[in-house]
Parts: sequence; C-alpha cells; structure tokens
Amino acid sequence: MQHIEFFTYTSSRLWGIRVDGSDLRVHAAEATRPLWLQEKSHYERTPEDTENFLFHQYAGLAESDVRDPVPHFLGDAAPELRHTPTDATAVLGCPCGFWECWPLFTRITATPETVAWSDFRQPHRPAWGDLAMGPFVFPRPAYENALARTVHHAEDPLTALPPSDVAGGE
Repeated sequence: MQHIEFFTYTSSRLWGIRVDGSDLRVHAAEATRPLWLQEKSHYERTPEDTENFLFHQYAGLAESDVRDPVPHFLGDAAPELRHTPTDATAVLGCPCGFWECWPLFTRITATPETVAWSDFRQPHRPAWGDLAMGPFVFPRPAYENALARTVHHAEDPLTALPPSDVAGGE
C-alpha cells in the first residue's frame, strides 16, 4: 500500500498531495511525458522548457473549490468537481486559477479498510485514455489521519524539478 500526504500551499491555499513522498504533479508529469512528446510538433520547446512545462502543467485545487476536503478526497466531491461519465473526482487543476481548464481526475474508491485512486484521466485529451499512474491504494485510517493533519506551506513545495532521464535527450 502507498502512503499519502495532504497539504495546502501559498496564500491561495491550494491543496497539494504527495504519494509515497512525491508530489502528485511529479507523478502526472511522468505519466504525461510520452503523450506530450507525441504532440511535440505543436510545441517547439527546449528540453528545459519541456520539463518545466511537464512539472507545472497542474496546480492544486483551491480550498474554496474543494470546500470540505474529507468527502471530496473520499470520492464524494461536489458535482462541479466530478467527471460524471467516469465517476471521477478532480484532484489537481490548472495553474491559471480555473481548475477546470486542465483538471486531473481519478476514481476514488473508499472502503472501510482502504482508499484507492485509479483511472487517472485528463478529460481534455480523451485520446490519452487512462494515464499510466496508479492505482494507488492507501490504508483508510492513515489516509483519514493525513487529511486531518494537513500542513500549510507559504510557498509551493515543488520549486525544484526532479531529475529526469529524458530532460537532455529529447
């Protein structure tokens, strides 16, 4: 089973998530890298620009959008934060401030013992299908404890890009 951490960051109070110590945006960058590189002809970027784009294509959801994090992160999100066709919940949004511009959805399945995140999708790229992320399964008591013990960071903790094997070899 995986380990999850929830936190908020910046004065905008955005929800951040770490799975097994890595920001969820890092997991998303790794999952979408090959998909974006297939579209590279549309995006003339240096390798450094590509990496920066990948790791900052998402931002956390605003506290004001999530409202009540416990039901939200247990899969019972407000209707506007759900992707009805796939019964999925928004877990990341667009860095522009409007989460729906570029959301990341996942199906959250909660049982008395576990909480699972599976079927990650970017709805604005239906051809991508399910992203190569997860499934992530968390022990429910630890998951609920992480939600109850959210830490706030004054700045975005994802300030330095993780090393990448493909950054210099595109």
